[in-house]
Amino acid sequence: MSFVEYGDTIKDGDTAIVFLGHESMFPVKVQHGTVTQTKYGVIRHSTDLIGKKYGSKVTCSKGGWVFILHPTPELWTMNLPHRTQILYSTDISIITMMLELKPGSIVCESGTGSGSLSHALIRTVAPTGHLYTVEFHQQRAEKAREEFREHGVEHLVTVTNQDVCKNGFGVSNIADAVFLDIPSPWEAIGHAKSALKPEGGRICSFSPCIEQVQRTCLAMEEFGFTEINTLEILLRVYNVRTISLQIPDLGEAAEDNSSTGFDSSNPSNQGSPCANLQQGTVQFKSGVPLREMVGHTGYLTFATKSLF
Repeated sequence: MSFVEYGDTIKDGDTAIVFLGHESMFPVKVQHGTVTQTKYGVIRHSTDLIGKKYGSKVTCSKGGWVFILHPTPELWTMNLPHRTQILYSTDISIITMMLELKPGSIVCESGTGSGSLSHALIRTVAPTGHLYTVEFHQQRAEKAREEFREHGVEHLVTVTNQDVCKNGFGVSNIADAVFLDIPSPWEAIGHAKSALKPEGGRICSFSPCIEQVQRTCLAMEEFGFTEINTLEILLRVYNVRTISLQIPDLGEAAEDNSSTGFDSSNPSNQGSPCANLQQGTVQFKSGVPLREMVGHTGYLTFATKSLF
């Protein structure tokens, strides 16, 4: 099993996603002789998982069933253990696009955190690219190394435990892009410029506060970055549902029906819009936004390394 290479069969040691529903899923490490409890009963790894195909429908001990899914960066973002606040797919998608990442790209990242963005970056630059990620917190760095190894992507990533603001990324003149998610990104802009290739590259900084953005933009200008711009990505979901509205009484409905020869007693007319007019309401499909939505996550500041 690898997050960047699809495996058809569930094997001992794999990380799989137990899917109970769109709002209910969780990751599980498949191990021989282990069982996993769900609200539908027990899943026995030896008999119910190992050797089965990903996507299989597994019946639990109480008669309920679940699906076992192959892990992807998107599913991992929704189910990973939170060691820090994470980036979600809304921001991740625009980051990978605006940094112009592709297979073979070299990317520097700080900080690693819970590894949500890291998995997406690795999948994007695979199979010939590489991610250099720096994490200040030692325990989080060690946990990230462990997860990358379990997920079969350790050959595509190098995890370094150091302060990027003081010591940089540990590489120079090789990166196509740099991503910063740290409290004071303006202190790391010089190291980011040193990590980027001499022929140029892209940088992105994620900050929740506009004051951080202002200081970061000033530092980018000081170090000669160009095309500086800041984005805020908001996701607004709509539900499509049937709406019933009352028809206003304009006093002419009876005359209109008689003039057009409409017969409400005719069964063939019962489903027509005119039938709804007789009842005083009309139904139609409409897109309605959710009552609650994910608001501000952070500001994404992008810039390009100048060649001069």
